[in-house]
Amino acid sequence: MSVQTDRTDTGTGTGTAAAPGVRKTDVSPPDGTGIRKGKGQSKDPAGRRGGASAPYVLLLPALLATVILLGWPLIKNGMLSFQNLNPRQLILHLTEWRGFDNYTDVLSSADFWKVVQRTVVFTAVNVVLTMVFGTLVGLLLARLGKRMRLVLLLGVVLAWAMPVIAATTVYQWLFAQRFGVVNWLLAKAGWSSMADYNWFGTQLSTFSVITLLIVWQSIPFVAINLYAATTTIPKELYEAASIDGAGTWKSFSSVTFPFIRPFLWATTFLEVIWIFKAFPQIFAMNKGGPDRLTETLPIYAFVEGPGNQHYGMGAAISFLTILILLALTAYYLRTVLKQEEDEL
Repeated sequence: MSVQTDRTDTGTGTGTAAAPGVRKTDVSPPDGTGIRKGKGQSKDPAGRRGGASAPYVLLLPALLATVILLGWPLIKNGMLSFQNLNPRQLILHLTEWRGFDNYTDVLSSADFWKVVQRTVVFTAVNVVLTMVFGTLVGLLLARLGKRMRLVLLLGVVLAWAMPVIAATTVYQWLFAQRFGVVNWLLAKAGWSSMADYNWFGTQLSTFSVITLLIVWQSIPFVAINLYAATTTIPKELYEAASIDGAGTWKSFSSVTFPFIRPFLWATTFLEVIWIFKAFPQIFAMNKGGPDRLTETLPIYAFVEGPGNQHYGMGAAISFLTILILLALTAYYLRTVLKQEEDEL
């Protein structure tokens, strides 16, 4: 309640007088928390709850698009893997359910397990080579001057931006048997037996060309990521390490590596997924040949499915491939969460 007074009160005992025209306002006492609530403060926490839900509302369109564009095809592929779908069923619009027979046939096939083993070895070799050379290029970018760094970055980005099929075609020309540049250079260097060498005639030589192509395409991603990671390292740490007498290797192991380790782990995981499911390079290079000896799981699923017109079998193989990738993803997430708990 507000009280307004215009009279002058004279204190008899104190000798002081209140100033005329002073408006006295009674201030409500604080509540149980001891905090006075002003006009601008809201008593209802509904506003705070609305602000907390705002990020989820913003993510909703992306989640819906993911469910529609990825979730629905995944469900259809899963349903197809339980069917017997051949040209006859397609023409007559028949749906023949086989249950788990497609999966039983695939898992009991010796060819499937050979392809799985081949895919794992192929992925491991490519990931190791990519991470080693990509890390070296990334560290080189961090040590170069501004001009040379710009030149190297330009070359790396151009290699990364080159379309996959175009790059595969270029490698086919380079390693062509009769008119390939690689055979010509090897013959000029003294290896005359390599003048007409067929790089796509054996399993090992074909995989060598494919590995060279995939590593060349993967290095830019790793190098740029790790170079970006090195820019976050404070220079004072390197100065302190040099004062302590640390050499190049000691400086890398004690300063650089601890900072780039999370980036290395995340990049390695992404490279495992990308190389494991690599399809255009292998198929466009030699269609999984010779004699289907360079087929990996994606190529095997395509050849057994649309290639042989056994679409249910191909769907089962592709779904098993997805399950393997999901298992790798779960292992990665579990490792990341464990590292975060250890850091806390």
